[in-house]
Amino acid sequence: MDRNSVLFSKIYGCLLGGIVGDAMGAPAEDMTYDEVKEKFGYINDFEGAGTDDSAIKLILCEAIIKSEGHVTADEFADAFLANKKKYYHLFYIPVRNMFHKIESKLTLPVYAGLGNMHSSSSAMSIAPMGIINACNPRQAALETYDVAGLIHGGDSTFCRDGACVIAAAVAEAMRPGATIDSIVEASYSYLHKDSSAELLDRIHRTLKMVKDTGSYEKFREEYYKTSLGDIVSDSRETVPRVLALFILSGADAVTAIEYAANFGRDADTIGTMVGAICGAFHGISSLKKDWIDRIEDSYGKTQISSLKNAVTEAKMPDQRDLAEALARIMQKKADEKKKCLAALDSLMA
Repeated sequence: MDRNSVLFSKIYGCLLGGIVGDAMGAPAEDMTYDEVKEKFGYINDFEGAGTDDSAIKLILCEAIIKSEGHVTADEFADAFLANKKKYYHLFYIPVRNMFHKIESKLTLPVYAGLGNMHSSSSAMSIAPMGIINACNPRQAALETYDVAGLIHGGDSTFCRDGACVIAAAVAEAMRPGATIDSIVEASYSYLHKDSSAELLDRIHRTLKMVKDTGSYEKFREEYYKTSLGDIVSDSRETVPRVLALFILSGADAVTAIEYAANFGRDADTIGTMVGAICGAFHGISSLKKDWIDRIEDSYGKTQISSLKNAVTEAKMPDQRDLAEALARIMQKKADEKKKCLAALDSLMA
């Protein structure tokens, strides 16, 4: 694949934007923005290769590639089991809930998300589903609903809806001619009108808050006053806020990632999601060169988590190779669609 192509730039930008956002937000996780300011001043740099957000994203990529793009909850589950030694210690509560259910064969993967604690574990890692469904946010949302059900379902299905939002946003961001408005609208347009009403309401209320406040600082202050949940990782909080920061930053990757890190709360998770969307939108050139160089220098070396006291034996994969593998999956899916369209044309002749 031509690494100078727009396609490669967008895929690579999405992958690295997610890593940088994850890593930069990690030190501010569970803090208020005032605590972030007091301890760090203004966060605008990062260390390490991210957290569980990036680890689960790698697990999903493995499932996508092994299934040649036809990934479901079953293939995602297999990839989790295969990566226990590498990443289990990074998993958050609902991911561990799911993992032990499938490892012990207590349930089938399509039901493993039932009853799990709510979190952003599905949404934070889902960007590759948007990549392989580039330019087709509806399909990204449809396929994601199955895949994300591995971790969240039932009463916490709004977490699965949140994953559909992020995947659809990435898919639209990959489209030539996409705009900030088209990406935001596509993100939530394919959710269930009734079953997803809770998340849809939170998205629309948050977008109105963006319009009413008009700036990052005023929005952040108002959001803290009116919209915080019981836990920082609630996707009803993180996913709408990602869309807000995407708008308030003007979809500038550097600004959006820094906004996420300095927002506090689940800063690594909102950082990885907004970084992925911005990277898919503007490509790899939207990130600072020294950020890119630092990540590329880590390829093949032991991954250093951005979380303190979280060590992993896994080697950092070359994200350029991963981008090429995802591009091949995209080509395969495109060829399948062309055959389907040709068959439909023959029926209509």
